Amino acid sequence: MTLRARLTLVAAGVVALVVALACATTYFVMRHELYSQVDTQLTEHAHNPTTNYEGFNPFQQDFVAIVLPNGQRSLQSDPVPIDAQIRAVAAGHRRGFFRNTTLKAVQTSTGRQIVLRARERVLPITGGAVVVARDIDYIDHDLDRLRFILILVSFGGILIAAAAGALVSGATLAPVRRLTAAAERIAETGEPSERVPEGGRDELASLGASFNTMLASLEESLETQRRFVADASHELRTPLTSLQTNIDVLRGDIELEPEQRRRLLDDLHRESQEMRALIGGLLELARGDAQTVKEEFQLDELVEASVERARTRFPAIVWESNGLEPTIVDGYRDRMERAVWNLLENAGKWSGEDGSVEVSLARGELRVRDHGPGFSEEDRPLVFDRFYRSAAARAMPGAGLGLAIVREVAEAHGGTVEAENAAGGGALVRLSLNGAARPGGDETS
Repeated sequence: MTLRARLTLVAAGVVALVVALACATTYFVMRHELYSQVDTQLTEHAHNPTTNYEGFNPFQQDFVAIVLPNGQRSLQSDPVPIDAQIRAVAAGHRRGFFRNTTLKAVQTSTGRQIVLRARERVLPITGGAVVVARDIDYIDHDLDRLRFILILVSFGGILIAAAAGALVSGATLAPVRRLTAAAERIAETGEPSERVPEGGRDELASLGASFNTMLASLEESLETQRRFVADASHELRTPLTSLQTNIDVLRGDIELEPEQRRRLLDDLHRESQEMRALIGGLLELARGDAQTVKEEFQLDELVEASVERARTRFPAIVWESNGLEPTIVDGYRDRMERAVWNLLENAGKWSGEDGSVEVSLARGELRVRDHGPGFSEEDRPLVFDRFYRSAAARAMPGAGLGLAIVREVAEAHGGTVEAENAAGGGALVRLSLNGAARPGGDETS
């Protein structure tokens, strides 16, 4: 069953219940009022039993019987039956009462014998009891007509409620149908560029806005993925082409001098190393949020180990790391190690011979400062973009992924990374981990 059908049934059911209760209440209130009027008139007549008694008229006059304590009638009214309950009232053994009863067959003015359904008032009096009875067929007739009218009203109300429920549910669910249609079209085409109309301030309007926000995020994610694949293909094409060319030369029929062969082999080794580094960077970026379980580790120890590795990799550069504050990080150790090494490697590449790099760690912020040429104003906003390489960097090995990986790792830890030119020359890169880092020594790791 569709949601619209369920809403229609619910609306019809609620209205049916309300109408049924209202009709039942109306019916019993009217019944009570009609009987109350009759009971009041019968009581008044019972107090004056001989007043206005002129014989049988079933629509205006009452039947009256006076019953003595011995159970005999003192005033004859043949249609009124005298039974044990009435005799008990006449004898003083019971209080008066009202009841519905059936009178004996009576003869109308047309000579037709009928049996009447009557309302009786039995009232004790001095020296017996008085019984006043009145035909209530007209009350039953009125109640039957009222019941018929209320049934018609109930069915009409239910039908109107069902129609109104169908219209209201259709209008209410229109945004949901638009969302469904958009989702189906996106599933068919695979393109999340479609948007659903937004309007209003209700929950469904908020749902539409959230759906559009989700589509925008999905579209951006797919576009980022396409750019990543395109950029990765472009970056891999160059080293692969160079590798293929050198391999073809080595396999060719041209006789090479030993020195030429050595240079070709050196080129193959260098290109394979660059290919390995590029693939490693691509895998790091592609991994994104598919990370292992977080763990606590000493960031200062990780940085110190990376600095020792940098001293081996760049022996001509002076590495200063005396300001490493003991720091505990709750995060991904392998990824953080890769980010720290990328920062140090980038600083080492730009420092030149006999340069120096200062590394410090304080209050959850890692600073790496070199004394190279620094960032140009047009390059500085782009240095953390994937595959971006400045004009000066294109002559150096690398694929433009190092600082992009640093930013990915920083964001994965809830932190930030910024690049700026240091006072006195050189570049300064600051990796801030904010809440992911806290002061602590080895004993708490």
